Order: sequence, then C-alpha cells, then structure tokens
Amino acid sequence: MKIIIVPDAEALARTSAEMFTAQARASLQERGRFTVALSGGSTPRQLYARLATPEISSQIDWGNVHLFWGDERCVPPGHPDSNFRMVRESLHVPIPEQNIHRIPGELPPEESAMRYEQELRAFFGDTPRFDLILLGLGEDGHTASLFPASPALYEQRRWAVAVTHEVPPPPLVSRVTLTLPVINHAREVIFLVAGREKAGRVAQVLGEAPVSEELPASAVQPLNGNLTWLLDQSAAALLKETS
Repeated sequence: MKIIIVPDAEALARTSAEMFTAQARASLQERGRFTVALSGGSTPRQLYARLATPEISSQIDWGNVHLFWGDERCVPPGHPDSNFRMVRESLHVPIPEQNIHRIPGELPPEESAMRYEQELRAFFGDTPRFDLILLGLGEDGHTASLFPASPALYEQRRWAVAVTHEVPPPPLVSRVTLTLPVINHAREVIFLVAGREKAGRVAQVLGEAPVSEELPASAVQPLNGNLTWLLDQSAAALLKETS
C-alpha cells in the first residue's frame, strides 16, 4: 500500500490525472485496452474535468478505453444524483458509446445488479480484472456502496449486488455496487480523499485497527494488485496521531 499526500484538492486532481493517464497508457500499450471503474462524488469530478482538458485528453487513446462504474444510485441516468450523469457532464472525451458500460439505475435494484453483472461477465469472461478502480471514502467509512454492516460486504460469488440504503449519508435510495472480490482483483485501486471531515475515518482505516465491517474501506486489499491512498493534507491531518 502506498500513501500519497498532496497540499490541496487542486493538487489531488492534478496528481490523480497524472496517475490515471500513466495507468491508461501502460494498459493500452500492454493489453490494447484500458478498463476503469469510476467513482462518484465531488472529488473525482475534478479529476474527470482535468482529464477532459486538451492537454491531458490528447495523451490517451480513448477509442480503446472502457468506462465502468464502481456503484450507482438507483435513479434514471439523467437524475441529479446519478453517478453516470456526473461523469457524462464532467468527462468530455472522444470515447465510443459502446465503450461506456453504465449501471442501469432506472431499473429495479435487483434487476439492475443482475444486468450489470451480465455485462461484466460478457466483457471480462471468468475473471473480472479491472486495470484501475477509483474509490472514495465516506464519513461513515463506506466505499463504493459498501456500507457498514451491509450484507454486501460478505458477498463472495456475485460481482454486483443491490444495496438497500436507509440511513445517512444521503441520498437515501437503493444502490448497485461492485463487490469486494471484484474490487480486490483489480490491478490498481486508488482512493481519492479530500477534506478535513474525512480525516478521522482516514486515520482509522489506515491505522493499525483490523479489518472491520464497521469500516468497509479497510476491506479493500487487492490480492495481486496495487493500492494507493491519494489524500489532500486536510484528509491526512490525523494520520500522524495514529503512528
């Protein structure tokens, strides 16, 4: 595991864009395609906007990039709470429509999860090996839509599951999420975390406490891949207190 601390949110967006671009170019050179599962939230929005700038966008062969999502709210794709909508509004790059593999959040949750898993299995075959998965960290310790004490944390067979979400953080709508076996099989996993309000959870997850169902992010431990925590100084403010 690698921990990278940068001064502020702007530096986090710049550094994450550099990491994304490097991983994309390496994957395209080695395997001819780049598969990435995107995260929702305000922090990655800045990353996507930066990737769309001509300076950076021109460095990536978007025709061979495949976009997936780590989780989605069960809302229509044009809804303000849709992770898909946020990415579409932020990441203006020349990527073919057939390379965009969204979670069909407008369907009932269980059907949405089933359809997404079918698409994942049709694309990857027997092994879901993402080149990169981007994750965030909630103030309650959740990541993707894997919430504290959720049954989804113990799923070992399915690649995508429906999640009932009835307690904060909002919006309180059902979700669909990738499961831990998929996340932990990725080549690269990068957490993007900014803000002082996340500092306590960052310190807990990166401290010496064991993996806990109360801190789902602590269960992200790639089996044969790399894990990076990219933090701004505010989010990393309490790390020294745990050392």
